[in-house]
Amino acid sequence: MSTLFEYVPHPHVEKRKAAGPPKVIQAAAQVHGPGPVGRLNAKVGLKITVIVGTMWCAYLFTVLAFVSAPAAFKTGDKLIIVAWIAQTFLQLVLLPIIIVGQNVQAAAADARAQATYDDAAAVLEEAKQIQAHLEAQDAAIEKILERLNPTKAG
Repeated sequence: MSTLFEYVPHPHVEKRKAAGPPKVIQAAAQVHGPGPVGRLNAKVGLKITVIVGTMWCAYLFTVLAFVSAPAAFKTGDKLIIVAWIAQTFLQLVLLPIIIVGQNVQAAAADARAQATYDDAAAVLEEAKQIQAHLEAQDAAIEKILERLNPTKAG
C-alpha cells in the first residue's frame, strides 16, 4: 500500500450500505411508532388513503353528492345552496382528487429519490475506482523514486 496517502472511508458509507435507501415502513414507524398499534394505525391509514385516493372514489363521491343536490336547490335558500356546494360537493369530491394528485406527485418524488440514491451509489463506486487507480499510481511513483534515489530506499 502506498505511503503517500492513506484512504479513510467516510463512516456514513458503510452505514448507508447496510441500511439501504429509506423505505415507507421506516417513515410510518417514525410517525406512528414501531409497536403493533403503530403498525396497525399506519396500515389502516395507508389502506384508506389508497381506497379514497382513486378517481373511482371521486366518481362515487360525485354521485353521492348529487343525491342531496335536488333537496338543497329546491329550498331556494342561497345559504343552503352555497353550503351544499362548499361542504358537500367540493369537500366530498375534491378530497379523493387531491389524494390522487398527491399520489402521482409522491410516485414521481419516490422515483427521483431512488434515482438520486442510485446516482450517489454509482458516484461512490466511481470514487472507489479512482482511489484504487491513485493507489496504483502512488505505488508506481514510489518505485520510480526508489530507482532514482536508491540511497533513500528502505
